[in-house]
Amino acid sequence: MSQPINLAAALPTPRMIVEHLDRSVVGQDRAKRTLAVAVANHYVRLFDALDRESATPTVTDASLQQVVIEKSNVLLIGPSGSGKTHLARALAESLDVPFAVADATTLTEAGYVGEDVESILHKLLVAAGMDVQAAQRGIVYIDEVDKLGGGRVHGAKDMRLGVQHALLKMIEGTVANVPPSGSHKQLTCEPCIPFDTTNVLFVCGGAFVGLEEIVARRLGRRAFGFDQAGSAVGDESANPLRQVLPEDVEGFGLIPELIGRLPVIATLEALGVDDLVRILREPRNSLIGQYQKLLKYRQADLGFTEGAIRAIAETAHERGTGARGLRAIVERVLEPVLYDPELWVSYRVTEESVRGGGGEVF
Repeated sequence: MSQPINLAAALPTPRMIVEHLDRSVVGQDRAKRTLAVAVANHYVRLFDALDRESATPTVTDASLQQVVIEKSNVLLIGPSGSGKTHLARALAESLDVPFAVADATTLTEAGYVGEDVESILHKLLVAAGMDVQAAQRGIVYIDEVDKLGGGRVHGAKDMRLGVQHALLKMIEGTVANVPPSGSHKQLTCEPCIPFDTTNVLFVCGGAFVGLEEIVARRLGRRAFGFDQAGSAVGDESANPLRQVLPEDVEGFGLIPELIGRLPVIATLEALGVDDLVRILREPRNSLIGQYQKLLKYRQADLGFTEGAIRAIAETAHERGTGARGLRAIVERVLEPVLYDPELWVSYRVTEESVRGGGGEVF
């Protein structure tokens, strides 16, 4: 006789998921909580499918036993470099499930040059070591989904609209045929692998540049952070993206059917200088820690002054590249050292070396 499923022991709570995310992702507390709740509910849904088939179900209420919990895919909205991909990757690590990243701008309708939407599932299969059962419980992050919207050209076929329609069934849940090599289905004679996407969690992300203006207009504000009378609004409503609704996203050209399959919307804040300083040194895989380890393998030590760390963060913030721009700045500063490191030397990065004012790493 099968035993009832112990959800408390088998599944982490949203709080536990957030605690794991905190070790890898700095800030974005609102997005972390929204994601954690959605993911925890998704995996309760997986257990529910098993529970309904069990001889001794955990849910004994007869009126609830046949209730099917629907999938809650997620839409992440935030500026470039705010950590959308990193957050989705850390989420997959916290649950120890296969994870794949796809770029929506490379996808095309079947029969056209580019990647079929099934290529997304092939990436998930590869991440799972071609284990179909494991892959069917994984997480897929589709980046740049906002680029599937936009205006249409009169008299021309809109390829992006075709991609949106192709994604609909996959995100909702269907049995897709995935070529083992990941090539176009039309160009291969290989027998395809049946892949059920019903239990795959899809997280779609995009910058949605200009979306805050659409939300602000709906809320009756003239400008960011001010109401019609010109007075400043409170912190909770200062960022219009916090109050985004599906109809606002539809203004970008995403079809309502696709938006409806992404019922959970999480918004990320633009990163400030203090956030970038924390990103440089606090996460488990902090950027500073990575370069310190690189030089340790060359028998050299590396240190950063407080001024240097602040200067790196301020430079990235001024460029508007967010966390993504931090590595490029550190690489530029450390290039002479990384090119020809001396053994048993302690290098020190100063503010002058970061700002290019004649200072060198010494």
